[in-house]
Formats: sequence, structure tokens, C-alpha cells
Amino acid sequence: MAISELEAIPIAVGVKSLDEEFGLAPYNSNHDAVESVDRLLVRLETDDGLVGWGETLVPMRSPAAATAIIDDILAPELIGRSVDDIQSFGEAFYFPYTRIHPFLGAVKTAMWDAVGKRFGAPVSELLGGTIKRDVSVAFCLGMLDAEESREHAAFARDRGFTALKTKAGSDWRRDVERIKAMHDEVDGELEFRLDPNQGWTFEDTVRAASLLEDDGIYLQYLEQPVRIDTYGTYEKLRSRLRTPVAVNEDTYFERNFSHLLRQDAIDVGVIDFVPAGGILDAKRLAGLAREAGVSLSHHCGFDLGVKTAAMLHTVATTPAINLAPDSVYYAWEEYVVENPLTIENGSMTVPDEPGLGFSVDERAVERHRTDR
Repeated sequence: MAISELEAIPIAVGVKSLDEEFGLAPYNSNHDAVESVDRLLVRLETDDGLVGWGETLVPMRSPAAATAIIDDILAPELIGRSVDDIQSFGEAFYFPYTRIHPFLGAVKTAMWDAVGKRFGAPVSELLGGTIKRDVSVAFCLGMLDAEESREHAAFARDRGFTALKTKAGSDWRRDVERIKAMHDEVDGELEFRLDPNQGWTFEDTVRAASLLEDDGIYLQYLEQPVRIDTYGTYEKLRSRLRTPVAVNEDTYFERNFSHLLRQDAIDVGVIDFVPAGGILDAKRLAGLAREAGVSLSHHCGFDLGVKTAAMLHTVATTPAINLAPDSVYYAWEEYVVENPLTIENGSMTVPDEPGLGFSVDERAVERHRTDR
């Protein structure tokens, strides 16, 4: 069964406002305020009519650039290959000055989807079977003032979430006050993750975490507080703090992650199968982390239903991912899959239909296209 077509479809979908139930917009971080999200869908078709879907981000806010990578680089190598030729396809590229892993991750997701449909099996079954049918996810929240943050923390707790991830900005003192307010509001019933997105210095990180520790508040982890490639900084942080230290963006570069594991510099890795280059590539990272005794979560970059479903298949079949993955799936204004995934008591169920387990609503996709 050969691949006959590969199409890249850039779309933009709005995020529910904060004044709506499960709304998050504007989702403020130290680098933007999200109200609408650009994503790139990948549609693959085989010569006997099977269709598979993948998803990734739109780099540098350029749909044209993202589409060109799929159309001009990946499609010529992929069309004509067998749809189950997943790993060797990923090894077919050597571009020493350019990283195309996020696009390979999306295309290989579409291949897994089509292979599952070919054999009438969910992707999780092809990966060896699930260790859990329901996957707990972490509630995500942008930067708000302390009182607003209290309200959203109570909402997350009351909806069954057990962990809440929030962003951090340039004023670490305000971030500490927000965490304190949320912790007080839920009386310790939520664990918190704080993510400065590489925006803090070593000194700010130590002061912020130490103030929380002095008040008896221990984050589940502090995620990527300083810039990638600053290996020595993470070693120093881990020696200074009791708060678990995590990296996310560093995991997008296997050499970075491997070095941090070898140096015993981190407690947690927040991996993402798309920038890793695919599901099996993320599982390879998970194996390295498990051997090093490092816990794992899975990242969410405002993922739509295609990637979210693939994430559930990945997490549910990977024991090393032992912390709840992040998700904002509940916050979309509209869904691009039929029969959208649901969240109950802070958990999402792994789809059990063939492939990724859903049908894409192609009419909704067309409504949200940004290249027409």
C-alpha cells in the first residue's frame, strides 16, 4: 500500500475566552498572548484510498514556509513509499544546517494513523498496548493576577484535575505570589508546575523557588527556567534547590537532553513526540530518561485533536511518562475532528478506533484554512 498524496494544510483556530467555561484566552506568557493558534495539519492518502492525519506547529508564523517544507522536501521522498515504512523514511534526510524533526513528526503521525486503519487497530495496539485507558492531564493557565489565578485553580480542582501548569514572566515575584494564592485557594489539593519558558536568570530561579520552599510550597516541577544549552546552570540549580527542575525545550535536541541526563542535572523531562521526530523517537528519549531515573511529562503547544489523540496513544503506551501530560484541548472554540475528545475528572480516554481513533471534519478544516 503506497502513499500517493501528501498535503500540508495551515489553519488557525480560536481559543475560548477566559470568561467562558474552560476558556484560557488571552493565554499570557513571557513571549506572547494567545487568542488564536496557527497549526499545520498533514493529510496523507494511499493508493487504495486510506487517509492518515498528522499535526505540527507553524514555524515563525509563516504558513508558506511550513507548507513548503512538506511539499518541497518531504513529499518527494515520501510519495511512492509503503505507508508502513515509518522509521526508514525518517532516516532518509541529512540536513546538517536545518532541523526538520517537527515536520517529520507530523508526517510520521499521519503514517501511523493510516497503518492503524489498514490493520483495523488503534495506534496504541500497534505500539504494544496501553498500560492505562484513561490518561490524567494537567490543566494549563496563562499569567493572570493572583485573585484571578485563585478562581481558575479552584475551577481546575473542582473539575478533577490534580495538577496545574502556569506560565511565568519577567517579574518572578508576581509569579511567586500567584502560586502562593493558588496553593492557598485549593489547600494543597493541586500540584503546580511553573514554566518561565527560558525567561529567568539563575539568580531569579533560585530566589523564586527558595521563597516557595520557605513557605512549604513544593512545585511538582519548575520547567525550563533558563535558556537551552546552559548545561552548567541546571547542574547548579539542582544542587541549590529542593524543587524538582525540569527541561522542555532542551528535550527537542537529543544531544542536550542526553547531556543533562549524563550530568544528573535535571529531575524531569517534558518531552514532545513531534519535535522529537515521531512517536518512536519520543519513546527512545523515554528509555534514556527511565534509565537515568528521570521522570517524564509530555508537552502541549496548543495542540488540536490530531496531535492530542496521538499524544494519548504515546503516553498510554510509555510507562516512563509517569507524570500527567499538559493539555489545553478543552479550550478550543471549535474542533476540527468529529466526535471530539472529552475530559472527565481531569482525564482523557485513549481512542480505541483504528488509527488515531477519529475522523477529521474536513469542512471545519476548510473553514479555518489560512492559505486561501
